[in-house]
Amino acid sequence: MTAATDQALVAAAQRGDPAAFDELVRRHTTTMYRVAVRILGNSAEAEDAVQDAWVSAWRSLSRFRGDAAPSTWLYRVVTNAALAQIRRRRPTVPLDTADEAVGGMFADHRNPEGQAVRNEEALMVHRAIATLEPSQRVPLVLHEFEGMGYDEIAEVLDTNAAALRSRLHRARAALLARLKEMRDD
Repeated sequence: MTAATDQALVAAAQRGDPAAFDELVRRHTTTMYRVAVRILGNSAEAEDAVQDAWVSAWRSLSRFRGDAAPSTWLYRVVTNAALAQIRRRRPTVPLDTADEAVGGMFADHRNPEGQAVRNEEALMVHRAIATLEPSQRVPLVLHEFEGMGYDEIAEVLDTNAAALRSRLHRARAALLARLKEMRDD
């Protein structure tokens, strides 16, 4: 049996097939959570954002026209849900789960000392990213951690590629400045 494409699942869900929507949830929840936790820096808030995103996706499913890939649409929905979480909790960014967000992505069991240094550096980068304004943090996370291209991120954020490049440039400059401050402290 061939696995249905995301587009086919969306079409089936739009026709009222709950199993199709369940399959979309199964396929995309982990990625949506990863995006949310990197934007929010807090696992509990990320879980709430993902839940809110799925509710929103279900409610707006009939309005999805297919102009973008379903995955791009879901990135947009979860990004909006994460940004809503940020607006609700202003002004601080909790960093209590920074280790979770880093997620052991730099694991190297053959060199424990090198692993410790890389983990410390990854944690510092995560903390620095968490201090960025959401308008800078979101495109940086989507580009650098999720590997999305400029056009796809511009679509997710409802902007144009030129404006996105400018935001990413400012985000990288702000991140470098923050990392320098952190190293100097």
